[in-house]
Amino acid sequence: MFVKICGITSEEDALLAVAMGADAVGFIFAPSSRQIAPVRAGDIAKRLPPEVLTVGVFRDASPARVIDITHKAGLKAVQLHGAETVDQVHEVRASIPYVIKAFPAGSSKLKKLDDYWCDAVLVDSPTPGSGETFDWSLAKQAAYRAPRMILAGGLNPDNVAEAIATVRPWGVDVASGVESSPGNKDPRLIRAFIANAHRAFAEVEYANAPPEHDNQSPYDWQEDD
Repeated sequence: MFVKICGITSEEDALLAVAMGADAVGFIFAPSSRQIAPVRAGDIAKRLPPEVLTVGVFRDASPARVIDITHKAGLKAVQLHGAETVDQVHEVRASIPYVIKAFPAGSSKLKKLDDYWCDAVLVDSPTPGSGETFDWSLAKQAAYRAPRMILAGGLNPDNVAEAIATVRPWGVDVASGVESSPGNKDPRLIRAFIANAHRAFAEVEYANAPPEHDNQSPYDWQEDD
């Protein structure tokens, strides 16, 4: 189960998320209450273990700006969270080793995922960053179409297990659902979210496993290249 803790604004929260078992942390460069300066994100990223996927989150920025900021901050991946075109995603993908393309639930573009050449697809609430949930059935088709589909939008420790059981995504993404206030993570909520996500995923895997099924090894983003 891939778990990304997004909206990181401090080194303490980044290290906390990783210590609790997060596979990835996200730094938001788009306008947001969780927006962080590239230099600050880079300083934090340097302190994290190499196996952690560090992700820069952008919305409708030019490919040149996305590439420049990502390289200067020393991040390993980007998440394009706007209305980026197929050509723009391709341009970013040519320079960044790992690209996540986000779509709002119900978007017609989810029917053309293969055109984007992205490494993972994220399905979010129609109002990203609102912390609002949506009809998870809208994300099911994306989970079937995309081998690596990340579910986001209003997730928290209380509903993440139900979301995983319903959608069966490859991963989950959370920001406000593990915060005490915008941009400030709560250790108890992060611990509960990651534990509940892993438990739910294990239950789904067990339910679908053949008799001699081996447990899935921990996610290693470096093996995807």
